[in-house]
Amino acid sequence: MKKIDHIAIAVKNLNQSQDLFSKILNKDPDKTEEIKEQDVRVCFYKLNNVKIELVESINRKSVISKFIEKRGEGLHHISFEVNDIENEKKRLIDLGFEILETSSKGANKTKVCFINRKQTNGVLIEMNEINS
Repeated sequence: MKKIDHIAIAVKNLNQSQDLFSKILNKDPDKTEEIKEQDVRVCFYKLNNVKIELVESINRKSVISKFIEKRGEGLHHISFEVNDIENEKKRLIDLGFEILETSSKGANKTKVCFINRKQTNGVLIEMNEINS
């Protein structure tokens, strides 16, 4: 794994959360995007080499909607950039980790997958292959 790419926060209302985080971070979001494959809208704030991602569900059946229903708003996942997601998945599976959502499409047309939070002290870990 190369570095932390972003920290994602699940929110009920993206517009209200953008207002809040824009005040806290003293800047506007750098990008907003809808990811239909995951039924979410996201926005990113770039802070040096790490981004903060706010994630809002656009469908009550989405993973984010279920997360907020069960746990409330808050930290959803930490994303690590990887060079080759297929090699990382194989490496982690060989170590006994359960990989969720293999080969999903993430923001900015990245490839993403997740390690089950039950195996990572309750923190959902995303691996993120950035397509250059």
